[in-house]
Amino acid sequence: MTEAPDRGELGPGEFYPVVGVGPHPLPWPTDAHFDPEHLELGDRRNVVDKYRYWSVEAIVADLDKSRAKLHIAIENWQHDLNIGSIVRTANAFLAAEVHIIGHRRWNRRGAMVTDRYQHVRHHNTVEEFVEWARTCRLGAGGGALPIIGIDNVDGCQKIETFDMPEACVFLFGQEGPGLSEAALAASEVFLEISQFGSTRSINASAAAAITMHCWVEQHVFARR
Repeated sequence: MTEAPDRGELGPGEFYPVVGVGPHPLPWPTDAHFDPEHLELGDRRNVVDKYRYWSVEAIVADLDKSRAKLHIAIENWQHDLNIGSIVRTANAFLAAEVHIIGHRRWNRRGAMVTDRYQHVRHHNTVEEFVEWARTCRLGAGGGALPIIGIDNVDGCQKIETFDMPEACVFLFGQEGPGLSEAALAASEVFLEISQFGSTRSINASAAAAITMHCWVEQHVFARR
């Protein structure tokens, strides 16, 4: 019987060897963004190499210098397990904020601690969220932020060919029921992700990842 290869120590919640670096060799750097605890004990966090040994506050401050004008909103009426994955993806694409509508509590396991570096805002109701989007002055020309619903409902447009505004918020519903009636009423336009198999819908966190990457293709790579 062939033995399984040694994959090393596994990281928390993931099926890969522990990543990162050990204690920093002496003498330690003295720049303000370094965290003395990580310098002493090592840094095994799920961060890119640029941020090794940095404090959380320093990482957030550096990310804030170049965050996208993209916002993500997700309804949370049933403690949706997708929210953690959506927060992690939003961090990967440097979204400005993630907005959680409904219950304040959400399952952070899927976020893999990336919520420490990602701005997350809570709204008690869809109406409260809509009022924030209307008055935040983060839209084009300092106006309202357009709300774009992601769901395969009547009258939706193809996400692959839609001209996305650079400053906008994509709104996702719960896994299963999709956008609530209030969320449907709040959305200015609806987009659907093209599918070619037998399933009617795809996982909410997968849909969010596809949507964010479509935005990146239009507003990051199209500039190059």
